[in-house]
Amino acid sequence: MSGEERRREILEALLGSERPVSGSNLARQFNVSRQVIVQDIALIRAEGKEIYSTNRGYILTEKKRASRVFKVFHTDEEVENELSLIVDMGGCVEDVFVYHKVYGIIRGELNIQSRYDIKRYLESIGAGKSKLLKNTTSGYHYHTVTAESEKILDMIQTKLEEAGFLAMLQDYEPVDFWKKAELQP
Repeated sequence: MSGEERRREILEALLGSERPVSGSNLARQFNVSRQVIVQDIALIRAEGKEIYSTNRGYILTEKKRASRVFKVFHTDEEVENELSLIVDMGGCVEDVFVYHKVYGIIRGELNIQSRYDIKRYLESIGAGKSKLLKNTTSGYHYHTVTAESEKILDMIQTKLEEAGFLAMLQDYEPVDFWKKAELQP
């Protein structure tokens, strides 16, 4: 088993446990030393997972966030307005992706949570020769948006609709993106 596989299984063990999991038990389970487990936990933490060490073992705390995909359409000049609308309502724009009839889904990670993030993103786009991903599909694109609750996502959806940014799905699109996503860790 590779280190990456072991770390994935450690995460699953912590997620599946209602009580702390000791490093000794993890070491026995994966047939490695306790020190290897300590190093694995450090690497998992470096990926942004919140793992706490207690005198009884490790605890993984995950904040549940609601997630939804929005299909949108707007001009290049409206990008800042669209992203600001989402973050001002408490959303995080996790990504942007397009569904291209030839290439399939092309996705870029964004993780935009604030107006400062928007400013940095727009400066990066403006400083290079790269264009907005939405322009490969005539302005139509999708955002995965996360928030603390479905209610916030409902409000974001209403605001996007009021601003004229929401776009209708076409027959060739493979997934019903309007369906609300399950809560995600």
